Amino acid sequence: MTNYCLPSPAKINLLLHIIGCKDDGYHKLQTVVQFVNYSDVINITVTKNNIISFSSNTNKIISQNNLVIKAVKLLKYFCLSNKCINKYFGMHIKINKVIPIGSGLGGASSNVATILLFLNKIWHCNLTLPNLAKIGLLLGSDVPLFIYGRTAIVEGIGEINTPISLREKWYVIIVPPIEISTTKIFSYVSTNNYSAIKTHTELLSSKYYNAFESIVLKKFPIIKKYMLWLSRYVPAKLTGTGSCIFAECDNQNTAYSILFNKPSGVTGFVTKSKNISPLHSILKDGKIFSY
Repeated sequence: MTNYCLPSPAKINLLLHIIGCKDDGYHKLQTVVQFVNYSDVINITVTKNNIISFSSNTNKIISQNNLVIKAVKLLKYFCLSNKCINKYFGMHIKINKVIPIGSGLGGASSNVATILLFLNKIWHCNLTLPNLAKIGLLLGSDVPLFIYGRTAIVEGIGEINTPISLREKWYVIIVPPIEISTTKIFSYVSTNNYSAIKTHTELLSSKYYNAFESIVLKKFPIIKKYMLWLSRYVPAKLTGTGSCIFAECDNQNTAYSILFNKPSGVTGFVTKSKNISPLHSILKDGKIFSY
């Protein structure tokens, strides 16, 4: 048996606009997303029994038919259909969840992308990142971002990724004791939450704005409580459609001093943003991906 240990990183949305809705009900977005150096850990034991098994350090992830298992089955089906490989190996996947569930930090999508990138290599699928991203999009709108592994302007329903480079900064991230369902939050969206489409230059010069923030603060007053607390030190922002609040700090020490004074009932962490996903930093030797 062969064992692998891979990071599955979090992300933050530096801004998030809703620009419309497709005929199928999916909302179209414009967002600027950057990775942070904070990750789930995925341990994979490859076996020869052709059995796929799964476990986690939390019972909040259903072991059967979760997104990671769906990703394995979907890539296996694709590769079999296209005769990409001649032999499959079984594996046990264990996810050590560090990224809070329902936090807006992209943990589930990151897990899916990490698995797809890994299997693309060991199964010799030889899929390019764009093709792998198309498969990932079937499982979640954030998955292509994690497949490409670069700070990006993301548009549409997640299928359009334009890589950019931004200054890497220190952040304090506060995790309120609540999980927020992305599906539920999207159900509250109305045309009042829509913004006009912006050019990339306009987006990058815009002040922070998250179209979901007003919805979250209205539906979950506890989030507002902690945002007001964090705003006493630095401007507090919501990431994604989840519960996590983040704030940019001048340096690491400032971030830790704020975290040290956090209210009881919340957790948090200090991290630095990254233009390249921590996973891709490990796998950047050129032998992992086929472009």
